[in-house]
Parts: sequence; C-alpha cells; structure tokens
Amino acid sequence: MNPPDNNQDNAPSLPHSQLPTLPPQSNSNPNPDPTSTSNPSFEQIVSFSAPKKRRRGRSQRSTSSFHTLPNPGGILPNIDAPRSTNPGIGDEIITINKDATTEALLALTAGFPADSLTEEEIDFGVVPVVGGIEQVNYILIRNHIISKWRENISSWIAKESFLDSIPKHCISLLDSAYDYLVLHGYINFGISQAVKDKVPPAQQPSKPSVVIVGAGLSGLAAARQLLRFGFKVTVLEGRKRPGGRVYTKRMEGNRVEAAADLGGSVLTGTLGNPLGIIARQLGCSLYKVRDKCPLYRVDGKPVDPDLDMKVEGAFNRLLDKASKLRQLMGDVSMDVSLGAALETFRQVYGDATEEMSLFNWHLANLEYANAGLVSKLSLAFWDQDDPYDMGGDHCFLPGGNGRLVHSLAENVPILYEKTVQTIRYGADGVKVTAGHQVYEGDMVLCTVPLGVLKNGSIKFVPELPQRKLDCIKRLGFGLLNKVAMLFPFVFWGTDLDTFGHLTEDPTNRGEFFLFYSYAQVAGGPLLIALVAGEAAHKFETMPPTDAVTRVLQILRGMYEPQGINVPDPIQTVCTRWGGDPFSFGSYSNVAVGASGDDYDILAESVGDGRLFFAGEATTRRYPATMHGAFVTGLREAANMAQSAKSRGIRKRIDRNPSKNPHACATLLADLFRDPDLEFGSFSIIFSRRNPDPKSPAILRVTQLQSHFNQQQQIQVYTLLTRQQALDLREVRGGDEKRIYYLCETLGVKLVGRKGLGIGADSVIASIKAERTGRKPASSGTKSG
Repeated sequence: MNPPDNNQDNAPSLPHSQLPTLPPQSNSNPNPDPTSTSNPSFEQIVSFSAPKKRRRGRSQRSTSSFHTLPNPGGILPNIDAPRSTNPGIGDEIITINKDATTEALLALTAGFPADSLTEEEIDFGVVPVVGGIEQVNYILIRNHIISKWRENISSWIAKESFLDSIPKHCISLLDSAYDYLVLHGYINFGISQAVKDKVPPAQQPSKPSVVIVGAGLSGLAAARQLLRFGFKVTVLEGRKRPGGRVYTKRMEGNRVEAAADLGGSVLTGTLGNPLGIIARQLGCSLYKVRDKCPLYRVDGKPVDPDLDMKVEGAFNRLLDKASKLRQLMGDVSMDVSLGAALETFRQVYGDATEEMSLFNWHLANLEYANAGLVSKLSLAFWDQDDPYDMGGDHCFLPGGNGRLVHSLAENVPILYEKTVQTIRYGADGVKVTAGHQVYEGDMVLCTVPLGVLKNGSIKFVPELPQRKLDCIKRLGFGLLNKVAMLFPFVFWGTDLDTFGHLTEDPTNRGEFFLFYSYAQVAGGPLLIALVAGEAAHKFETMPPTDAVTRVLQILRGMYEPQGINVPDPIQTVCTRWGGDPFSFGSYSNVAVGASGDDYDILAESVGDGRLFFAGEATTRRYPATMHGAFVTGLREAANMAQSAKSRGIRKRIDRNPSKNPHACATLLADLFRDPDLEFGSFSIIFSRRNPDPKSPAILRVTQLQSHFNQQQQIQVYTLLTRQQALDLREVRGGDEKRIYYLCETLGVKLVGRKGLGIGADSVIASIKAERTGRKPASSGTKSG
C-alpha cells in the first residue's frame, strides 16, 4: 500500500485528454442517463418529491413533502390588473404552442415562476407595464424560447427563428424576452461549438476590461460569458489548476486507475441544472446515484432495515416538530440552533433514544448536507433553500467533474499561482494586487469562497460596507473532508452506490459515516469515505496513515464477517479543505443569527458598479452547490455588462438627459437610498428646491410576491406630482387603500424601471444634479 497523499492539490488536475477509459455502465442502474431526453416530461417535473437538504447523503424515503407548483394547470396570472393601452399588444392572449403548460413547467426548472415575473425581469424592464395581458404574452414567449433551446442545447438559437411563430404585434416582447434570456445566461450558454463561435475573434477596444479573482465554476462561467460579450478578461487563480473546490484527481497504480472527485462531486438535481446541460453538450451521460444505502453497526453487523426505517421516521418527525416550533417562535427562532431544538424534542418525546447511534448517524448526515454542526445551524433558516431544489435525480458525472471544469476553462485567459492580496476600487476603475504585480481594469469580480472572506485574506480598499462585513460574519462556512481509496478490485459489490457506518461516540458521529462507491463512474475500483461535522475538524490534524488505518478497520469489520477479503488500497488521498488557504472550508450554511437575506447581501455589488461578487455563498436559492456557483457567474456577467452600459449612459446623462428608457436605472437606485418621503411600502423622490405642488415626483412601491412558496420583493414605479404624493401619504387604511387610491382615483399605472419613460429620465437627471455634492443622509421630509 502506498503512503496516503495528504494534499488534494499535490497532483496535477485531471486533463480531459487523459481520462481513464470508462467501463460500460451497469444494467442494474434503472436510469443511467437522467438527462438523455431533451426536455423533462410533465410527469417528471410535477411528481418529483423534494430531496430536502437533510437528505443530501441518502435518498429521501418519505414523500410527504412536495414542491407546490404555482398554477400547474395553466400559466395565466390574474389578468384583472390594469391592461396595456398599447393598441394590439395587450388586447388578447396569444397562442404560440398548444402545450403551453409543459413549456411553463420547463421554465419553472430554470427558476422562473409559472405565472409572474421575477424581480430580475422587472428590473430589466421586460414589459412596460407590470401585470395584465401584455405580461401574460411575455411569459408565454419567454417560456417558448427556453423550451425551444432546450430541445437542442448544442445549438445557438437565433431570435429570427421565432418570427414566424410570434404575432407581429408582439415582436417587441420577443425582443425583450430574447435579449433578457441571452444576457442572463438562460439560453445559448455553455461549451458547444455553436456558442464558442459567437465569441469575438479579438477583444473589442471599446468594451470594458474585467479582472476575475478565482477560476472556480463561478469565475469560469462569468469569464466565458464576458468574453462572448466582447470584454477583455483576465482571471487570477491562486492554485496551479482551475476549478477551485471542484477538483478531480487522477489516482493510479498497478495498472489500475480512477478519477476521484475530492471536492464537489454530486450533481444535486438534474431538472434544469445548467451543469447537466454542460454535460450533455460534452456528450456525457450522467449516472444516477441509486437509493440503496445499507447501514452497518459499530461491530460491523448490518442494521435491521425495519429498525432503520423506524428511527429515520422518528428523526424526520423531530425535524417536523422543529419546523412547527420556529413558526410559533417567529423572529426569536433566529437566535436558536437547530441542534438545541432537536435535542429538546428528543428528550421530551423520547424518539429514537433506544438507538442513539442510529439517530446520531442521521445527525451526521444532516451535518454533511449543511457542512456545519447542528449546534450552529439556524433553526429559523437552515433549510431556507429547500423550495428552490432543482428536482430530479442526484447524479455522478462519469470521469469526474474535472471534465466540466476543463471544458469551461478552455481558451479562458487564466493566470495561475496568482494569490490576490488587495483589491482597490473607485470611480476610475479597479486595481488588483497579486504578489508584486498589479492588474488594472474597469471592474473586478471576486469569486473567492466565503472562508477566504471570513479569514480576511484579501484587503479591500476602501473597506467593504458594514452590512456586507456583517453578513460575512453571520453566514456559516463548514467543513467536509474525504478519504479517497483506490483498491485492486471492487470488494464491496456493484449493486449499491452508498453505504453507511455507525459510531458510538456522538461527538465523532461524522467520522467515516458514509461511503460512496465510484466504481461505476471513476474508471476503476474507487471508494470514498466522508468525514462530516465535528469529526471533519478533528480530521484536519489526524495523520493520514492513521486515517487510512481507521477506515480499513471499519471496512474489514463490515466485510470480513461475510467472508469477503478487504485488500490494502493501492493509493489513498486525504483532503484537508479546512487548512486550504484558498478555501478555508467546504461550503456555506445559514448559521444562528443569519438568514437567506445574507446571501443576497453578499451578492450585492460595491463601489458604484466596480466590485462584484459571485460564488455559491452569493445565491440564496442554490447555496452549497456546484450549479449554484455556476449560475452566480452567469448572473454577475449580466450585471457587469449592464453596469458598463449604465456607466456609459450616465456619462451622457451628465451632459444631457437620456432618451433611453433604461438609462437611469443606476441613478434611480442611488436616489432612492435617500427618499424625500417614506410611508408603508411607498418611497418618493422629488426636487427639494422646487416647492411647486405640480412639480414632478417619482414614486416607488415595494411589493411582495410569492415564488416557490417563498416571498420575494419586487419594486414598481410611477411618475406623479409632488401634491399627489403628499395626498397619497394622507390616505388612511394602509398600503392596500393607497394602491386603490393610486390606481383608481389618480388613474396611474405602476411599471418597471424601464417603463418610466423619457419624462422620468429628465426628472432623475435633474434631481441627481441637484443633490450632487450633498451627503446621502441630508435632511428631508421623511415621515414614518
């Protein structure tokens, strides 16, 4: 047996061209390619049970929890809202495809609500008036475009291909939907040749330059998009390889070889997963991780399946009780840990106390799913991302996820072994210091893990805003480690992909508690043991030889009583993600005192569109996942492109009010940080020097809409007079009465930012000019 490797980065990453030859997939897998069809069926989307975060390491047996799909029988929203007055475009609901419901459900897998707009769409101004038939038609067109591209994800779908199917009076909606979907990476993304062909042969001098810190999935996704937009891109990576926390290491010896995923390994959900789309573009078939997961006791004897199900049921009942408790506690639950609630209920109800080692195994599985101790997870929000679960099977990529990484890194200008110490940002651009070199640009995208931000490894000049510093401190960043073992042959059987092991010591419950078999996908007899929870932290200082010896003791205790010989491994690797200076941990979680809002705060740009953030810890929907990291890269590429556009427009606004309805988006956001009036959900800005009651004012209404069983904020606007704003403030009966007064008495319509029009652009520019040089917190006429 070769001595164990104690450094996951010791060996070079696995090149695509050197992947070991993969054996045919076993016929025992009932669905070897969950993404083989171009689009999921209606039944696939509607019937999937929610594989809750609590079950990441083991399939969900209980089907009591389901996603509630909004309006599954049809996609039409409430059309009693004010209709568009634009002749023709908002008069009737168009028909594009008789199967509109399936197209709506497909869009749902991409993160779009079936019957409303996302806040991102409203901000982009996809329709001039929010609500009404025009919005319905936009949604139909949007869903149709997504569906058509999903039929052939290796193609570049052109806007012109829809001209025959979209009525002429809706061409403006087609333009809006198509431009939005392409810019934000919902279609025409990836590594297919058709997408590569759209990258300009040379960077355009007129386009901005961007520095990206980190070549993980988020950095690579952003880099590829920005290159296609024509930007000049430089990626700085501290490691000697791309991928960050996604790393496939080649293990070999004695003519046996395998590809071992030492970091991110499981694609959690395939319905709409963009990495599943990348895999299909590569021509790869994903391998479904099978549900079978037997457990073994400390003495190596198998756990009785009936007892296993009984304790699992008791464990899930405690989680349900904890969920009800947080509803009763309200905001107070933010200061209580999930572990404290579970322990209290366990003592009160006595569930599973007769099998504490089995109960502790489920706690270890929960700590694996969250990369954090249950004693530190927020009772209120530990599972806040469950409603956004991708749905579908959990899968391996044969040959390892390094295949995705290397395909995404192809032709991206990456400078390796560049450890960034300082990021300076200001009105003139950005300067990123790595060693003795300084890289300048118009914008910078920081994609380093939350652990690096927590450690303070990078100095930001000026310092980050306090609200961002606070959220970095509040969010949790946990640890998961692995022991990868390449054996001469498969001794554990090929009829399962996972099996578990129980421990007696509750503080050590996560030590080698779960084993993943990669024999079907790695190209060789590879077995990986997981170390989670408190054990993962102890593991950081455990000598690798001791770790491997302990794992072999466990395996031999399981299999030798069955008459099965457990050989010494040919090669082993022990990860140390906690001590890795480029990660300081594994992935994020919602710790006590934090909430899903902190993911949004971490995602906010800083410095007037100069400094941006991406990575798995910047998405409240998909944190702690590979696809979550990837989509944030696409998101920030779009944000940077829009910021660059707005900056160019703003220069023209300073000289002359723009005639572009999208021109003042950035200015508007700045001005509403210090509104002149605030009451309820309403904020108003107007000229402070012009007392004329008929002088113009801009009203912003912050509304809540349900999406995936959760509520999200959207903001809509209208233009009125100063006197109308003052009258609106005096309306009694709350926001509902004010909305009625606004729409029925005053007869105004609420629109997205883009729909405010030319008149508002002039007002915005005037107010901005008036306030130039004034502090944001200057006195106004605010009222609560």
